[in-house]
Amino acid sequence: MSNILVTDFDGTITEKDVYSLVIDRHLPTGAPDIWGAYLAGKLTHFEAMARYLEFFPTEPAIMDRLLADTLPDTNLASAVRHLRDGGWEVVIVSAGSSWYIQRILASAGVSVPVYSNPGRIEPGRGLVLELNHGSPFFHARIGIDKSAVVRDALGRYDRVAYAGDGPPDLDPALLVDGNLRFARGWLGAELDRRNLPYHRYRRWSSIAATLLQLNPPQPD
Repeated sequence: MSNILVTDFDGTITEKDVYSLVIDRHLPTGAPDIWGAYLAGKLTHFEAMARYLEFFPTEPAIMDRLLADTLPDTNLASAVRHLRDGGWEVVIVSAGSSWYIQRILASAGVSVPVYSNPGRIEPGRGLVLELNHGSPFFHARIGIDKSAVVRDALGRYDRVAYAGDGPPDLDPALLVDGNLRFARGWLGAELDRRNLPYHRYRRWSSIAATLLQLNPPQPD
């Protein structure tokens, strides 16, 4: 394939971030101000995520409910299939954890490459986030260097698209052509502020339709 879509996961493929559901449902009263410490520069992005995920539930039924309530795009599997049929690969990049991403993808019947932070469930410690020092896209502060993934793709594919919603998605989104840039949420607002072109999406699966218009499948 000569085309690739590099996409964020939380808040992009899903409607809700895992860490925001953890905060809403499982962060105890009187817990430390993790977000404030991050904004003050006392915690890296990875460290802040790791602190939040310490409160991830470990009881299987509650865990499964939380993952389902991220509300992944119900048309995810068909959108990935149509993209592949149209000559587009899909790869996920996330500052969250591949532990829950792979489980959500499996529930949707989807298998695509995932570049994210590994993790493991431990009773009393929640979801223990880990740095993947062996990854070619390792980033000490975030865990995964999304921009490095995009730069690698730009060197190997004819067209590289990017989709995201948050601050960590800005730099990688700026690396791709505006007609191949997809955004909503904070990222969309920031691109608007900079008066930069992009496609605004409501559901992730709508990105497939836009990309396939640029590169329609050829008849057999």
